[in-house]
Amino acid sequence: MKRITLLIFFTFLVFSCQQKTESTIIDISQAKSDQPLTEYVNTFIGTGGHGHTYPGATMPYGMMQLSPDTRLDGWDGCSGYHYTDDVIYGFSHTHLSGTGVSDYGDILLMPTTKPILHNGADGKEGYSSKFSHDNEKASPGYYEVHLDDTDIDVRLTVTERAGMHEYRFRESENQYVILDLLHRDKLLEHDLQFLSNTEISGKRYSSAWATKQMLYFYIKTSHPFSSSYELDDLETTPTIDALKFDNPNNEPVTIKIGISPVDEEGAKSNLEAEIGNKDFDTIKKQANDTWEKQLNKIIIEDDNHDNKVNFYSALYHTMIAPNLYQDVDGRYRGMDLEIHETQDFDYYTVFSLWDTYRAAHPLYTIIEQERTNDFINTFTAKYEEGGIMPIWDLSGNYTGCMIGYHAVPVIADAYLKGIRDYDIDLTFEAMKHSATRDKLGLDSYKSLGFIPVELESESVSKTLEYAYDDWTIAQMAQVLNKPDDYKTYIQRAQYYKNLYNPATGFLQGRIRNTWFAPFKPEEVNFNYTEANAWQYSLYAPQDISGHIKLMGGNAAYEKHLDEMFIAPMKTSGRHQADITGLIGQYAHGNEPSHHMAYLYNYVGKPYKTQEKIHEILTTLYHNLPDGISGNEDCGQMSAWYVLSSLGFYPVTPGSNQYIIGTPLFDKATINLENGKQFTVVKHGDGKYIASAKANSQPHNNSYISHDLIMNGSTLAFEMSNEATDWGTVQENWPESSIKDELIITPPFIEKGKIAFADSTVVHLNQVNENATMFYSRDESTWQEYKDPITLFNAGTLSVIARDGDKKSPVVTTAFYKYDKNMTVTLGHSYANEYSAGGNDALIDGMRGTEDFRSGAWQGTQNEDLDVTIDLGNPRTVNNVIVGFLKDQRSWIFWPRTITFEFYNENGKLVKVINRDLPETGKDEVSKVFRPRLETPDINDKIKFIKMKATTYGKLPEWHLGHPFDGTSWIFIDEINVN
Repeated sequence: MKRITLLIFFTFLVFSCQQKTESTIIDISQAKSDQPLTEYVNTFIGTGGHGHTYPGATMPYGMMQLSPDTRLDGWDGCSGYHYTDDVIYGFSHTHLSGTGVSDYGDILLMPTTKPILHNGADGKEGYSSKFSHDNEKASPGYYEVHLDDTDIDVRLTVTERAGMHEYRFRESENQYVILDLLHRDKLLEHDLQFLSNTEISGKRYSSAWATKQMLYFYIKTSHPFSSSYELDDLETTPTIDALKFDNPNNEPVTIKIGISPVDEEGAKSNLEAEIGNKDFDTIKKQANDTWEKQLNKIIIEDDNHDNKVNFYSALYHTMIAPNLYQDVDGRYRGMDLEIHETQDFDYYTVFSLWDTYRAAHPLYTIIEQERTNDFINTFTAKYEEGGIMPIWDLSGNYTGCMIGYHAVPVIADAYLKGIRDYDIDLTFEAMKHSATRDKLGLDSYKSLGFIPVELESESVSKTLEYAYDDWTIAQMAQVLNKPDDYKTYIQRAQYYKNLYNPATGFLQGRIRNTWFAPFKPEEVNFNYTEANAWQYSLYAPQDISGHIKLMGGNAAYEKHLDEMFIAPMKTSGRHQADITGLIGQYAHGNEPSHHMAYLYNYVGKPYKTQEKIHEILTTLYHNLPDGISGNEDCGQMSAWYVLSSLGFYPVTPGSNQYIIGTPLFDKATINLENGKQFTVVKHGDGKYIASAKANSQPHNNSYISHDLIMNGSTLAFEMSNEATDWGTVQENWPESSIKDELIITPPFIEKGKIAFADSTVVHLNQVNENATMFYSRDESTWQEYKDPITLFNAGTLSVIARDGDKKSPVVTTAFYKYDKNMTVTLGHSYANEYSAGGNDALIDGMRGTEDFRSGAWQGTQNEDLDVTIDLGNPRTVNNVIVGFLKDQRSWIFWPRTITFEFYNENGKLVKVINRDLPETGKDEVSKVFRPRLETPDINDKIKFIKMKATTYGKLPEWHLGHPFDGTSWIFIDEINVN
């Protein structure tokens, strides 16, 4: 199997040159560190707050993550460990770093002094133990802790696919190790074979985020043990076992374990190849040496100790995912869950691509070029095995999590930077395949140029991120000389324009070709992915110049940026735990904001970028357990820090351009795989750039190229305590623009009601200045739009814009008409983000789908519904139908009961109907329930109908939201009176 080449830095050709500034000579000879770099890594950063990291032992991009488990469930237990905990349940061999969903925690081992097959999570006696951080240490590839309840010392270390435990008991008697296969996620299938009194093998199939994770293991112990089960003639294998060790001399007990996604034999081979007969300290030193070489890819020289700890801890976190998913013999389990084999590349899993395409993968194109080739070969292998490249894959499973097709920009960014050791034709085929499916709103995106709110949740974010992904396909198509593909995808790259609302200056959701309302930019709703309108308001990295033009020019764009950073640090709407690290409405704790502080460079105000970047670097990253402002997200949060602290950031991966921010360190040297060095030096303590030189020549551009880095250069900055005019001349600004194949955007409905009682007046508008708008009621004849259109009847209205031989897609909207005599009065409140258009939503004829985010459901939380319908003219009522939605995973429950009261025109109560609704239940499905209440015995004509629905209230104990004191929602769409 091809191995990643490790740089041997001390064999580099030593070169020396001098960079002269106005006041000093800076030596940029061989970079050096004052102590081993592993000593600067604090693996506990991110284990507190919402960082979701783990402190245990792992290798660079390794398969095994051997770490303590202190938390069994909950959002802040995603990695299995949280710094606020004081109980260890055991040590398991797989963990996720910084994710927002739980999984892993496989094959738990725990030393103890009693054969108790219970973890103690319920407060009863179990094999878990109290511990103190005072007796806990960790470094790259190593972890140790003292277990207070049992007086046992534990040490852990690893290789890529195997690990070692060392336990030191205080007495030679009562030495037990618990082997727990039930730990953490749902166990689907297992096997446990006692091969001898020192060997165990088995498998664990489980379901959580990955719906079928298949893991095999082989264990070899230093001392013989007896099982609490018989070693043979077992009808069923145990899921939890207590191994009692025979250790009369009370020597350290070591347990070696290999894991494999393929089979038990693969796990054994992995252990024998990587650990074999080596002792614990040998493996520990080997892990430390490997990490030292890995961290030496970037050398920081600076007097601020915490800055160096933050940097190397961040660099470390960028190097623990993705994870190797392949045995030493080249076999691996593919996305079809079948066994495959290759000797040509290393195969990986855990690609958090919605996060990592922004900075982590661009960082890898600088310091991990060989591994980047492996990542891309992995993508295409997954495409061939599973039918599509991954969005978020985990252990051979498509998780269905997150949006976009962000394997595409990872590939394009690498290809355009000359990283091309893979099948180019197959790769380009896979890229286009990802962009031509009909799922996740792509059918609407392709036909309309945007995703309507009513047809797909998170429609704004999906449209914007698809458009960027498509731009990267266009860039690759251009280099590959594929003009038809270039035309298709460069046009699609402009679809962000279709969501620009000129009235607000924001990128907004289009619902039935109107703008989603009421609009509050700080509101977190179902139009955006883990964000609000502020945090997606400037996401068009592929065409920043075009976006600036839409917004009215440089001054308007700069004003929008300014207002975002000073806006109140408060969101409304649904709670979104990922929106953290707020500076105004900039949310550094989540990825959609990560490029925004650099956008000032594009309007000639780089000093404002410098201010914001310095603020983020110094206030949102700390040498503390809660030192990361949001989920670490498999390296993205840390990659932002690594690149930004060096002084630059990839706002538009695929452009081969990095935007300059402000350097944090006195000197930073990147040791490249091609044997060259790229060095950044600064003179002065200020955060503002007064001047810059690249290879001793003046550098006035507020950006650098990828080639400048890879050619081995020196970038030197003279700093100032005051803002300067460096980089402010327009010729020195970065540019991101689409200049050819410009599109015509479809008209939108600026005013007019989609559902009306008598008539509605429809006003159209558009973004394009020179296009002419047309409309049609049946698409057979078209009229030029000159004046507002009055509609008296239900039906459809189609619109299109034309400019010469160019035209926009046709957008068709259905209009609804309801009884003008009917009115609705609500005695309860509803959430702004789930208004469905207001009070009349309950009688407007528009029904919701099984997706609560379709825009037609009206949502109320922890409050009974109180609805009064005035029928206008008294009438005979035969039945009433009302629609409710259940989606318990989203905290949406059916009401417990509904009551209808019927009143005649004199206000007399004529009839009361009560009905209990079905229990919502634990099943995680979306389901619409439309109870029909017959009223055959009502003889009076009815004028008023009152409906009351009782909320389920506080979430039940079995619900994930119960520990947060969560309360349920009621979602209602229509009340039909017949």
